[in-house]
Amino acid sequence: MVVQSLRPDALVHRFLTARAIMVNTSLDFCIGACAVPCARWLDHPGGGMAWDWHAMLPGGAALLAAGMPFRIAQQHWRFSGAADFWRLAWAAALAAFLYATGMALAGHGVPGPALPVIHALVLLVMLVGSRLTYQRWRLWRRQRRARGGQAGQYRVVLVADGRSADLFLHAASAPMAVTGMVVNGAHRRGRRIHGVPVLGTMEELDTVLARLCRTKAQPSPLLIVDPCCKGTALATVLRTAQAHGVQVRRMPDIAAVTAPEWSELYPVEIEELLNRPPVAPDFGRLADMLRGRRVLVTGAGGSIGMELVRQIARYAPASLILLDNGEYALWRIDVDLSEQAPQVPRHIVIADVRDPQRIEQVFAQYRPELVFHAAALKHVPMVEDNPCEGLLTNIEGSRVVADAARRHGTRAMVQISTDKAVNPSSIMGASKRVAEMYCQALDIMARRDGTDLRCITVRFGNVLGSAGSVVSLFRHQIERGGPLTITDPDMERYFMTVAEAVALVLQASACGLDSRPGEGEIDDMLRMGGIFVLDMGQPVRIVDLAHQMIVLAGLRPGQDIEIRFTGARRGEKLSEDLFHQREVPRPTGCRGLRMATPRTVDLALATSIMDAIVRACRTGDDRTALALLKELVPEFVHTGQPGDPAAPARRTDRERNAS
Repeated sequence: MVVQSLRPDALVHRFLTARAIMVNTSLDFCIGACAVPCARWLDHPGGGMAWDWHAMLPGGAALLAAGMPFRIAQQHWRFSGAADFWRLAWAAALAAFLYATGMALAGHGVPGPALPVIHALVLLVMLVGSRLTYQRWRLWRRQRRARGGQAGQYRVVLVADGRSADLFLHAASAPMAVTGMVVNGAHRRGRRIHGVPVLGTMEELDTVLARLCRTKAQPSPLLIVDPCCKGTALATVLRTAQAHGVQVRRMPDIAAVTAPEWSELYPVEIEELLNRPPVAPDFGRLADMLRGRRVLVTGAGGSIGMELVRQIARYAPASLILLDNGEYALWRIDVDLSEQAPQVPRHIVIADVRDPQRIEQVFAQYRPELVFHAAALKHVPMVEDNPCEGLLTNIEGSRVVADAARRHGTRAMVQISTDKAVNPSSIMGASKRVAEMYCQALDIMARRDGTDLRCITVRFGNVLGSAGSVVSLFRHQIERGGPLTITDPDMERYFMTVAEAVALVLQASACGLDSRPGEGEIDDMLRMGGIFVLDMGQPVRIVDLAHQMIVLAGLRPGQDIEIRFTGARRGEKLSEDLFHQREVPRPTGCRGLRMATPRTVDLALATSIMDAIVRACRTGDDRTALALLKELVPEFVHTGQPGDPAAPARRTDRERNAS
């Protein structure tokens, strides 16, 4: 026989476990023994408290025997809860029965019918009371240390609701000394939860913090444990806390409340301020669209492309073809997939969407059934400085991919568009509008001719945290100590998280491929060139975003970090529009999705002008290319020509109407 030796740490763990069980067993034995005279006194108060060891020892033994099937000796007193209460109740009842039976068999007489019941109740009170007393003692000791200001202690004020406060206080460890809480609901004002006072309501946070600062009881930090504190409510908390010089932290998981270091808590993320209710996609519908399909994603190394790849991989496609012209970008997403979805076959393709021969080769080799076209040049100032490159990538690249999809029997091509394509004032926005128009015309022709290809266009605004986004820029500038640069104090944009935008893109794709009854006559709108538009909520002022990010970093706007206005750049508008003034937003029946039916053009006319734009760009004739672009997109009002100084930002129809 081979005897395996235990590691020293395993031996220590076994010893500590055995010691804890022995302590619990000894305490339960004492409780069982002491319950006997108490029960007898309650049954016959006139007889006094009889401490008869011949009767008490069997009482302790009876409780130990009764507790074995319910494993009460293995219970953690510190974490005892409602489930343990019922175990203790059954153990107390069984112990009283065993004691009464044993004493009768031993010839000590049959007790009265009330004594076993009283005995069981006394046992239950003593078992539950001992555990609650231990928990209260731990809480009192923690609060006493906090009041004593010992090293390593933090004076924490919670922002919580009743449930989250209960969970936190039940499990919080010594470094998190809670001195009070602010809750929702005036009915809780002046009350206590686990002995911790409710200092006020969320509406009274400013008054509460002012009072704490006057009494030198300023919290460090204000800890948000309410999972519903987001959006406008969260922004109010941040503003109020910043005015009193109090940092704000959020509890990521209730399981982390015992963390010994504050690094386990995380700062509030900027995404939490969007106040957007989560829109759950139709997982069954997405699985029907993606499972077992060959899926190609262009621009797979970009922010949108990478998230598309990650989410598509969850639905078990037959294969994923990841196409990008950047080696490093493809390497990153390949590493991600090897860790998160190693079971999904994938093909890494380095290619330029502007190269017809290479794209033709890719489609012929992999025969994709679904194509998500996310490859584009999106940075407005860069495209303004390199107009021909932007036009070739966004216009010619989209056409090359769409034509290849049509020739090779692809089921659907999904074109990722932008709100900058509406009333465009930049070359980037106008080029994306041309890509929209080509896909519209191609889809209308395919539906009219009864061919399989569907060209679905999805339009949305900015995504938080994407490469080159204003959020990434602000984070970089904060790390360097400022200043934060903003083009105009009135600049505002629509924002959405990358994950939510991609989930809705997939949802729109499924709706466009297989519309169902009650979905706002999607087929009829698509036949007219309809474009899916994501519900982006309300626009956010960039200057407000900058203030919030500075506060989230624990700094003070205008004091620790300067905000500098640099003036609007070429191609920029103060506000973006999701719909043209002549477009009426139509419902789709899918949450988070609406539809626009913008102007369409004949496919032959669009192709002719696009050919001329491409020829001009290949010869470097950007003036001719922009003139042709204006011809195809008459609503394009360029706010500056290449090489000219930046012009004032263009006012949108919404701004003109507001003024």
